[in-house]
Amino acid sequence: MKTGIIGLGAMGGYMALNFHYTEYLHMIWNRSPGKAGPIAAKTGAKVADSPAQLASECELIVLSVSRDKDVLQMVRAIATAIKPDSVVVDTSTVSADTAREAAAILKDKGAHFLDCPVSGGVEGAKNGTLAVMAGGDEKILERVKPVLSAIASNIAYIGPTGSGQACKAVNQLMAAGINQAVTEALIFGQAMGLDMNKVVDIVSLGAAGNWFLDHRGKAILAGEYTPGFKLSLHHKDLSICQSMLKNVSENSLPILEMTLLHYQRLMDQGYGDEDISALFHLKKEQFKQKQ
Repeated sequence: MKTGIIGLGAMGGYMALNFHYTEYLHMIWNRSPGKAGPIAAKTGAKVADSPAQLASECELIVLSVSRDKDVLQMVRAIATAIKPDSVVVDTSTVSADTAREAAAILKDKGAHFLDCPVSGGVEGAKNGTLAVMAGGDEKILERVKPVLSAIASNIAYIGPTGSGQACKAVNQLMAAGINQAVTEALIFGQAMGLDMNKVVDIVSLGAAGNWFLDHRGKAILAGEYTPGFKLSLHHKDLSICQSMLKNVSENSLPILEMTLLHYQRLMDQGYGDEDISALFHLKKEQFKQKQ
């Protein structure tokens, strides 16, 4: 299945390489041409002149962009040239409403849309071990699963269009709570005068162990916040969660509201491009204020 990928950032670039390793990659496109050249040199993939050209030559088009408006812009461009029965897989994190709008645009062209946000960060994209949360037609997902297996070790069908994005919203909210808990616990442990590298080792083996502690705990303690997953992007995702919540409830979620405030403060201080574990900066500030 000839596969094209649009968006060659931290995630999309590694996805392109993994599609190449499994011999599916046919064509690439990126808004900033400078990112496409090195990947084309490594893979031999064609660099499209436009999203429309890529859509005209590929049976499967994978999107990896940042925001709702970008997804819809790319889908509208694709729709001008896409072949009937082609499949567009969006791995971006956007709202469920955006996924449904994108699906409607492509349905008018006889093409299919799957909202397939991913989890696993840059490490997962590099190693081809992402988790995919898929919304749309399950039969279409089954058709493209062999290709998506190049980038993912777990692919789960969640439900109709928009369900994948709703599932990702759950994931992002949970990640916010874990980030809050881990960074707060680490500053508490430091205040207790503990050898925190030893603490991370033993806690990771018990009931409080989690992926974030395993992969970020010691880096946090060393003051290293290389993304990973950019704090500013998680802020964007949590803003999507907030908007989706307003559609179904008048209630607020404390972790969601608190993390949005904390992230905004950190972005104002210039930490937006650091990993979400940079929340530890704020925990240190708050602890000093209490002393």
